[in-house]
Amino acid sequence: MKTKFNVGAAPAVLLASRLSGLRRGCWSRLGCLGSERGDDAVETALTIVLLLTLLFGILAFGHALYTYHFVANAARVATRWASVRGYSCKGLAGGCPAAASDVTTYVANVAGLGLNPAKLTVNTTWLPSPSTSFKPPCSTYSNYPGCVVQVQVVYNYNFLLPLLPSSSFNMQSTSQMVISQ
Repeated sequence: MKTKFNVGAAPAVLLASRLSGLRRGCWSRLGCLGSERGDDAVETALTIVLLLTLLFGILAFGHALYTYHFVANAARVATRWASVRGYSCKGLAGGCPAAASDVTTYVANVAGLGLNPAKLTVNTTWLPSPSTSFKPPCSTYSNYPGCVVQVQVVYNYNFLLPLLPSSSFNMQSTSQMVISQ
């Protein structure tokens, strides 16, 4: 025997079965293939891991920026301190005239919170005057007024978090100023 198919009714039945699947949350053409229980927990866990990684990365790089700010500030302030403690300095406390060891001690004292003074390296050099009209005796007296003092501060920085690079790198800043007294 031959079975007859009602061609006009098949699309309506097919459409009804698809719509009933969509109402239940099944987006497959074949209907619901499996249970979706637990999908929300997995998605939430992945999202939390991603957001926490992003948050801690922002905190770690913020701390690195904080550290660099204090390294640059220490170089600038130490240069200023050394520029007013030149060869003809009188009456100022704390090394007058300033020597390289005095500048190193000063930088260790002004280092910001969270910086380890043991990781600081300070290089102080006195350079000849850049002026062509006034030539101070910089070769005889390196810290004579009119000569230039240059302070370089280097800090050996390590990231705080284990996901970031574990090797240390040097943050450095250099500042120079003409000696005023």
